[in-house]
Amino acid sequence: MNRTQLQITIPQEFRKPIEKLVKTFQSAGYECYMIGGSVRDLLLKLPVFDFDFATNARPNEVQKLFKRSLPIGIKHGTVTVFVGEYSFEVTTYRADGAYIDGRHPESVRFSDTLEEDVKRRDFTINGFAYDVINDKLIDYVNAREDLRAKIIRTIGNPLDRFREDGLRPYRACRLAAKLNFTIEKHTLEAISQSLDIAAKVSAERVRDELIRLLETDKPSIGFNYMRDTGLLALCLPELAQSIGVEQNKYHRYDIYTHSVLACDAVPKKYPIIRLAALLHDIGKVPTRNLGSDGDYTFYSHEVIGTKMAKKLMKRLKFSNEEIEKVTTLVLNHMFHYTSEWTDGAVRRFMRKVGMENIEDLFVLREADRKGTGYRKGVPSAIHELRKRIQKVIDEENAITVKDLDINGYVVMEEFNLTPGPMVGKILNHLLELVLDDPTLNKREILLEKAREFVANFNAPLGGEEKQ
Repeated sequence: MNRTQLQITIPQEFRKPIEKLVKTFQSAGYECYMIGGSVRDLLLKLPVFDFDFATNARPNEVQKLFKRSLPIGIKHGTVTVFVGEYSFEVTTYRADGAYIDGRHPESVRFSDTLEEDVKRRDFTINGFAYDVINDKLIDYVNAREDLRAKIIRTIGNPLDRFREDGLRPYRACRLAAKLNFTIEKHTLEAISQSLDIAAKVSAERVRDELIRLLETDKPSIGFNYMRDTGLLALCLPELAQSIGVEQNKYHRYDIYTHSVLACDAVPKKYPIIRLAALLHDIGKVPTRNLGSDGDYTFYSHEVIGTKMAKKLMKRLKFSNEEIEKVTTLVLNHMFHYTSEWTDGAVRRFMRKVGMENIEDLFVLREADRKGTGYRKGVPSAIHELRKRIQKVIDEENAITVKDLDINGYVVMEEFNLTPGPMVGKILNHLLELVLDDPTLNKREILLEKAREFVANFNAPLGGEEKQ
């Protein structure tokens, strides 16, 4: 990056509202500068949709200047203000007090100078300020040189910065992946010396930082920094245990390296599939055995890995929907399709995986192949399976109980049952029949098959009959 590239062009759609915001402050006698990551990304010609500003106006004064505002972060001096349809975060200059919990300052003292505000921030490349009206870049921390050199360096002593806020080490690794920058030597060393503070960060904040890392162009850069500094063992010990664990002849890399390469191979628009790729083989560590041929086996690693992934994601407070998605993909990533599959087997596969997960599973499968170091692309068998799945969809075959031509109410009425396990048993039996022969999915035929099932069912219906 040469010097002529250090210029800022605000996207046209934001230009007028941003100028109006800044001029509102200036007309009232206050300073207001664009600050932090938004300035950095504009300099790097990256897309920016969130713009942050710093001002010497106190929070209550900020609120008086704008008819519409939200004091969401007012405790730390931040007010969200609205200019037309756009919203911007504006934070009063501040100088933080001592950090006592590894995340938040004990006290916040508002400052009158931009320089003091900048010097309490995390990394030099986040220390830029920009005078919008005069088109002037302000740099108190030698951020220009670090941006040109593609270096991530803390403002001031790195150990002090990381011991103030345990989330900053995670941010350093994530920024390295996002920008493809190198973490400066002393900054990197300080991460390893701050793990006790990083351990204090809430699971929710770690989760959010991991998701943001998964949204970068190449997450492996960040995960490798986390591996080298000990952060990975702290937040994802299940993955850290796979470092250096050799695989079999089908893999060029150890389990960890294979996993992060598979993660990279998933398009970044799918962060949750990327997470599944990262975790899909963690079950290999406890299931690894040496076979009679001298090569390693990992029998049922997808089953064990599913349990491990679920426990890990619960610990990091992922949503139930995200946990269900990832564990479904991990559990089914080892499917082995052949042309010998019957139509019923295809429909059972669709039912097991879930229609909403099938394409995601194919994305994971392709990434898994790329991560081996030997294989790439989608095998012909997967193309064939896709066609057979589409054929089932086009023919509107039953895949789940909901697709049957009868439902639980019909079953309860027919057999005088109340809601209970027996209703589910009957419906699932009927679905199994229809998966093999979709022509059976007609109300009268299903009722006849249900009668046969109930008649042959060994267990009594006692306790479920209506009184």
